[in-house]
Amino acid sequence: MKKIILFALGAFTIGTLTSCDDFLNDNRYPLTTIVNNPSYWSEPNCQLQVDRFIDEINLGYGSGNTYGTFYFSNRSDDQIPSSFQPWANTTVPATNGNWSYNKVRGANYIIEGVRSNAANLGSAKAAHFEGIARLVRAFSYYYLVRDFGDVVWESEVVDLSDEDILFGPRTNRDVVMDSVFADLDFAVKTIITDNARFTWSKDLARALTCEIALYEGTFCKYRTQAENGYAPNADRANKYLQLSAQMANELLTCGRYSFTDDYQSIYNSTKDGGTSPVDPTQNIKTFSSVPEIIFGRNYDSVNSRHSTIAYTCSSTTTSGMSLDGFKAFLLLDGTPGTNASVVGVPDAANNQLSIQNLLDVRDKRLSIITDPYVYYMGMTWARAGATGMNSSSGFGVAKFDNVLLPVNVRNMTTTNYTCAPIYWLSYIALNYAEAKAELGNFTDADFNMSIKKLYERAGLPITSTAQMSAISDPGNTMGVSNLIYEIRRCRRCELMFDENFRWYDLIRWHQLDKLDSTKHPDVLLGAYVENAPTKPTTGSIVNGFFQPFSTPREFNYKYYLNAIPSGQLALNPQLGQNPGW
Repeated sequence: MKKIILFALGAFTIGTLTSCDDFLNDNRYPLTTIVNNPSYWSEPNCQLQVDRFIDEINLGYGSGNTYGTFYFSNRSDDQIPSSFQPWANTTVPATNGNWSYNKVRGANYIIEGVRSNAANLGSAKAAHFEGIARLVRAFSYYYLVRDFGDVVWESEVVDLSDEDILFGPRTNRDVVMDSVFADLDFAVKTIITDNARFTWSKDLARALTCEIALYEGTFCKYRTQAENGYAPNADRANKYLQLSAQMANELLTCGRYSFTDDYQSIYNSTKDGGTSPVDPTQNIKTFSSVPEIIFGRNYDSVNSRHSTIAYTCSSTTTSGMSLDGFKAFLLLDGTPGTNASVVGVPDAANNQLSIQNLLDVRDKRLSIITDPYVYYMGMTWARAGATGMNSSSGFGVAKFDNVLLPVNVRNMTTTNYTCAPIYWLSYIALNYAEAKAELGNFTDADFNMSIKKLYERAGLPITSTAQMSAISDPGNTMGVSNLIYEIRRCRRCELMFDENFRWYDLIRWHQLDKLDSTKHPDVLLGAYVENAPTKPTTGSIVNGFFQPFSTPREFNYKYYLNAIPSGQLALNPQLGQNPGW
């Protein structure tokens, strides 16, 4: 048996690794102890090791002043970042923190260790912990494949003698993803706990499988040989779309979750809830009482805090909604708002520009996601006691704020403690609707159990698949049916600013060119400000709309995959480079 290498377990220190660590991967967890004793892998120590990865599933709102996967994005047509870069990288970087096998290797250590003591753990417990470790390995490889395509496959603990792995070529991404689904299947079958909001469970494994299978199914349906390195594969696409729909159906019908009437509570509830110190007549909703939550990241006012609210509720420039994102929301009569008025009402006496008139006639989610006033450098606005805010686009981001919390908790970094959803029912419902529609068998019964609930919450009068198909938006340039486009629209609006979903959605739909501002200028335009009492002191005004940055964003097919870092290619030329780089 190969050596079992653990993370910082002082009581078992036998020796240390230094140059070996750097040689294998300079981005791994620090390996400080070699343990060759299967008896280490008792149930408490197995739990200790798997729990080290629980926050790695998703960064949520981040930690302290570290950015999370909600709100912070410079690669979306929904949002204009306050510090604009057209793309994350336009040339091959020397390093990339995402090219890291730390979680993969950590999972492999656990799998090997659990197997070494399976007789003492008992078959069910051993399978349970191996299932969690394989779940970690699965989502780690999913993240790697999304970003880099072909990657190095490691199914066991790697050491210096494994030169065929360390210095070999990358593995076909389809082969890797098939192995990912084998890990996910094992996890769903063996994890003992059915549901648990903040830790490992079967439902978490189902939700992960649902997400990854939808990505794989649609990516394989729409990819191209020239731009993605592999041609479309209809059989593969259908296989994984069916799996996504199956996992979603199990979560939608299990009876453990239901849709909430309060959309914003998904994003701004707290661990302990309680009476608001701002308004004692109102209670702050507890995260555990939001019936949609399948799995989330726990924060509290003492031990675990974030800064997401502060970056949307302080004098720091907010990365605001784009005009393209604003126009995506349907009018309340169920018709497209693509060509509807976006002109607000000026209030010169108070130096404000209200857009309440625009919010009143659109999908109700929009009035929760953004603010009723335009604000930017030169014309600020304050939300519920916060300091004067400005936005990169004029449109604010309100959905993560909780005005029932004290203002000093909301607008100071590292003091926010609302909990973050990672998997929740409306997200699963959207996955279900899309998978079924892509398979060509999305029925009214499917509609009723999935996104009908989201339309009702948004105040939209759409009650059947026929009505969805009857919407004919002139903004549909994706080359798909009205039905699929409307499901994509509903997804975009429901999940706006959430978990970098939009970036990866555009990749798997093969629609990344929609970020090109030379062809789609609204992605880098903000609010209409020609009639504002005070014009922006930064940027410019184009046809009446605020344009914060003059640099265009131009699409290149190479952005579908990240470049393999040059430092890694120097170590192992057999890795090869991705298309276009």
